[in-house]
Amino acid sequence: MPLIFATIGEENIIKKIGGKPEVKKHLEDLGFVVGGTVTVINALGQNVIVNVKEARIAISSEMAQKIMV
Repeated sequence: MPLIFATIGEENIIKKIGGKPEVKKHLEDLGFVVGGTVTVINALGQNVIVNVKEARIAISSEMAQKIMV
């Protein structure tokens, strides 16, 4: 399921990252790697705040839909 639908506060394992190669590279640079863990902290409007690799990052809902957990 896409990260956008993950339950707030629940730790998830990243299964797949979709999108164009430059989008995948950008997400990998932020710490979103297959097999890594990600936790949704909050969802505010069109943004999702996540905890990945001990850092809090805000990503757009469009980006969150490309991350499968």
